[in-house]
Amino acid sequence: MAASAPTPHATGFPAEGRCGYYVAKKKRFCRMVAAAGRRFCGEHAGAAEVPISSLPEEQLEILIKKLKKASEGLNSTLKDQIMSHPALHDALNDPNNGDSATKHLKQQASILGNIEKLKLLGPRRCFVEFGAGKGKLSHWVDIALKDAEEVHFILVEKVPTRFKVDGKHRKKNSVFQRLQIDIQHLCLNRIPVLSRERLPVVGIGKHLCGAATDLALRCLVETYGARREEGNEEPSAKRIKNSKADKDLDAAAEDGGEGLVAEEWSPVAGIVVALCCHHRCDWRHYVGKDYFRARGLGALEFHYFQRMSSWATCGRRTAAPEASGVPRTRDDESEDGEEHDGGGHRGPEDRAGTLPGFLPAEEKERLGRLCKLLIDQGRLEYLQRRGFRAALQRYADPGVSLENVLLTALPARAPPADATA
Repeated sequence: MAASAPTPHATGFPAEGRCGYYVAKKKRFCRMVAAAGRRFCGEHAGAAEVPISSLPEEQLEILIKKLKKASEGLNSTLKDQIMSHPALHDALNDPNNGDSATKHLKQQASILGNIEKLKLLGPRRCFVEFGAGKGKLSHWVDIALKDAEEVHFILVEKVPTRFKVDGKHRKKNSVFQRLQIDIQHLCLNRIPVLSRERLPVVGIGKHLCGAATDLALRCLVETYGARREEGNEEPSAKRIKNSKADKDLDAAAEDGGEGLVAEEWSPVAGIVVALCCHHRCDWRHYVGKDYFRARGLGALEFHYFQRMSSWATCGRRTAAPEASGVPRTRDDESEDGEEHDGGGHRGPEDRAGTLPGFLPAEEKERLGRLCKLLIDQGRLEYLQRRGFRAALQRYADPGVSLENVLLTALPARAPPADATA
């Protein structure tokens, strides 16, 4: 009979595709096959996860060696792309802003500045905001676009949200549509405005948590990007704030020389997503499985790397505003309830007492950043193999947000963003 709780084996790991449950009586891992993307077989599916703090030093050292070997040659120094945008000038300088509200505005301004730098702001396109929450990122994109024609916004959020801002937009040239749906169930080809008008899509998101990033990338690249036609069901709209008659698109758009000629038309014009919460990634949904497997890594290593990724921020969490004596405003409270910065969402290994004692704090932080980089590198390769130029950059100062990495992607045949006209 198997032991009642899994005890990690000090000398190694289960074979690829085999159950990760350690049978103490037999002094070996279970040899049953685990389903694709699962750590345990059906018999041990309810087994408790082994925390990093419970791993023997020998096994943790094996993990660290694998991490360092897999990340050899990766550039861990990201380019700074901390930007702003005039659309947020007044909001940023509002004296009534609390500290948290100001930090979120700075992030939104930088994301918007990067969207503009990539030449993704323009008419006749659809912005899909994944993990939209209140819809503030789309709100600022709409303000930046001013009177651009034929602009649609699709806000995707799986849970009901209070204090939504998309209801304030009633401009005749832009249409806001909110879908209450899990990203993994979303097929953009089945949204009427996209299936009718073949609008190029710009995927955006601010702090798209863990597996939601992978689901969003797959939604863009493998459903809308591949222009799948199968399926008859359409997701029901949560609400549509504006209605307008259908219009035929011109054969080409004159904005910035970006053509919509059929042979050059790209269904996904670009992707700009602020990454967050790597400890919430899931091997089942991760788009970089091939990248991991090519480096001799599998589901088990991914499981521990995504947990170790919280080391990158757990030692640098700022004190709560109450502890620091800074008064909280209503804006601070509403922002903290929506976003994932600072201290609201701690990782599974995000407490000082759970960290292995034989590693110094600086080394844990460095290894945590390396875990994040490795996971993100798999995402970059996934996009590159599907015809995109993808990159990572820092879009905010660590004092503004510890989760300050922005993933951007453009179709490979598009001109570089820095190219002069």
